[in-house]
Amino acid sequence: MDIASKTLTLPLLKKMSSTTFLFFLLINIAMAAAAATTLHTGFYSEACPKAELIVRDVMKKAMIREPRNGASVMRLQFHDCFVNGCDASLLLDDTPTMLGEKLSLPNINSLRSYEVVDEAKEALEKACPGAVSCADIIIMAARDAVVLSGGPNWEVKLGREDSLTAKQEDADNIMPSPRANATFLVDLFSKFNLSVKDLVALSGSHSIGQGRCFSIVFRLYNQSGSGRPDPAIEPKFRAKLKKLCPIGGDGNVTGDLDATTDVFDNKYFKDLVNGRGFLNSDQTLFTYSKTRKYVRLFSVAQGEFFQAFVDGMIRMGDLQSGRPGEIRRNCRVVNKPASGQSDWDFRTREVVIRAIGKTEEENGPNVIVDDGLLVVKLISICVLLGWILRRVQRLWSFLGNFILKALETTYRN
Repeated sequence: MDIASKTLTLPLLKKMSSTTFLFFLLINIAMAAAAATTLHTGFYSEACPKAELIVRDVMKKAMIREPRNGASVMRLQFHDCFVNGCDASLLLDDTPTMLGEKLSLPNINSLRSYEVVDEAKEALEKACPGAVSCADIIIMAARDAVVLSGGPNWEVKLGREDSLTAKQEDADNIMPSPRANATFLVDLFSKFNLSVKDLVALSGSHSIGQGRCFSIVFRLYNQSGSGRPDPAIEPKFRAKLKKLCPIGGDGNVTGDLDATTDVFDNKYFKDLVNGRGFLNSDQTLFTYSKTRKYVRLFSVAQGEFFQAFVDGMIRMGDLQSGRPGEIRRNCRVVNKPASGQSDWDFRTREVVIRAIGKTEEENGPNVIVDDGLLVVKLISICVLLGWILRRVQRLWSFLGNFILKALETTYRN
């Protein structure tokens, strides 16, 4: 009986194991291929050929209305991409069941100009309904903010999807404080495969914009709990900052991050060399040996800074979470199913529409979409069946081994 059991059971187990493994391998490959988002330039050349021009026009008007909008919109890319990738999770408003990123400690009373993204989305929805993601709008608008401020231009890679959720805790745990030092920042950037040079170059985003007194009062009056100001601040500049930000003053009063606050240039790095950095996280780039050499380089070579900044923005823009997403109709909320439509049908329909590269507005009542939905449902059923088979196979394997051991024990006895 022992020999017979082994002869019958072991080949069966091996056959089931290899078959199940192959099935799951094929399913996983297919799902990975479908889920992967390949970013590239010219992504909207067919679906929305004027997308970048539309965003550029919105940014131009917003910066004419208020020059600070440029820096504020550019910051959105940093705060979005570092938290679970560039997926516009930052833009989601809170709901009764979701506490998003807007009210996180690094963002509350700090990030602004969300309405500029809303304006760009509204214009894009009129031109190309359901085609351009909010995540891509942030990337395009950040680039345009730099260009319209006199900085370098570059081709942006597009094709991102918008996240289906956001989490305040994620932003709290990742985004650095204005009090952060260079050592912390180097470690943080390395977690995202961004180099020391990337860190210094991307910090040059502070070439434009303003910071709040709230972020620097500790530098002026109690650096590191010493009861004294930061010794790295140049004396005349310190006196200027103390006048702007007195003890007990309004923490929301703002000061320029560098001496040419509306122009994207390398003046920011010149200021750091001279001890005139506004934020602690800025000035520490010059006092820390590993970052100092790049501050010096960029302070005398604006072209080097521009190229390094572009490279860093592209690498940061490549950060993705790999989680499922959508193309939001409104950047502040996730899309909702139509009345009477299940959420599952709604999500699968969106997947199929993106797969065939057209919106329902373009297709009309589309048989291809309906057929695609059927395929997606069939694949989902296959995946579910495969999952069940894998559990059954594991149970069968366990029982087979248990029976074999029992038979061996009986045979020996």
